[in-house]
Amino acid sequence: MQVKVKKLNSSAQIPKYMTSGSSGFDLASVANLTIAPGETRTVPTGLSFAVPEGYEMQVRPRSGLSLTTKLRVANSPGTVDADYRGEVMIIMHNTGADAIKISAGDRVAQGVIVPVKQAIFLEVEDLDATERGSGAFGSTGVKVEKKD
Repeated sequence: MQVKVKKLNSSAQIPKYMTSGSSGFDLASVANLTIAPGETRTVPTGLSFAVPEGYEMQVRPRSGLSLTTKLRVANSPGTVDADYRGEVMIIMHNTGADAIKISAGDRVAQGVIVPVKQAIFLEVEDLDATERGSGAFGSTGVKVEKKD
């Protein structure tokens, strides 16, 4: 599958898979910025994509970054729809107590191209019965404790 990518910034990095078995490709920042403790900011990639119809690009955390820092992709996974042509921005949140600096060129997230099916929604009076029924959080054996 081919995905067209447009550089919106001369320092933007065209994504590539780091190994033949990789499902995700790295997305890098084109800006130098600092994310304060508890702050959420967008990190520009300087790229826009033409994701093929029937697919989406999911923006996910990089496991190494999540392991070694308190930066998180806030809306993980983020979605880049097939009809979106604007700049891909990564929504990052600093969950730590110290400011975190991001430099231009830092790989901050990864993208994965995945198929998407659109549903046809039918309004009905009743739904099929199931063993679970309307059981919510913890109803299948995982105990969820309510915190005060």
